[in-house]
Formats: sequence, C-alpha cells, structure tokens
Amino acid sequence: QVRLVESGGGLVQPGGSLRLSCTASGIIFRITPWAWYRQAPGNERELVASITNGGSTNYADSVKGRFTISRDNAKNTVNLQMNSLIPDDTAVYYCNVQIPSMLITSYNDWGQGTQVTVSS
Repeated sequence: QVRLVESGGGLVQPGGSLRLSCTASGIIFRITPWAWYRQAPGNERELVASITNGGSTNYADSVKGRFTISRDNAKNTVNLQMNSLIPDDTAVYYCNVQIPSMLITSYNDWGQGTQVTVSS
C-alpha cells in the first residue's frame, strides 16, 4: 500500500515562498512519475506540476516560472519549490503518482495533504 506524507505548507504573504516535501513509501519510487496537485475550496483537484522518472518536468500554466518540482530518489521524496506566491495559490496541496487528467477527480487514494494559505 502506498503511503504519502506531505509537509511544508503554511501561511505566507503574497510574494513569499514555500517549499513542500512529500515522502512516499510502499512503491518503487525511482521508476514512478510523480506530481503535485492542489484543491482550493469549491474547486476540483488539479494538476500543478509533474516530473517523470527521468527528471522531465511539466507545469500548469498558472504556476510556470514560479514553481519548481524536483525529486530525490535516494530519499523517496518529491519537492515543490513555490516562489512569488499569490492568493490564488491558496489550496491544499497533495503529491501522488502522475494520474491521467481525466481520472484526477475520481482518484481516491490520497495523503492528508498540506495547507498553503497566501494572504496579507
């Protein structure tokens, strides 16, 4: 069974930065493509960024140039560096394996997530 533990969220002012981390167990981490997702109140869960097992990355248009996803296969960890945060980034952030976009809303195996709040 896959276990995901996200951390690093918090309250930050607009323009600030946060670094999220996710540690995974129960899966062969190094061969798995990973992603960060987020869900704001009243919205569906959406893909924020993804990284393949080879290190190729992809980002939602709304976070390009501000967020950076990375992975550490030795530590079974996937990270999300978030800079220049704006209030619209406020959400609960989750990591998970890369899920086909059409299945994100119906997928039901998630960790507890970490709350990010951007507010002055």
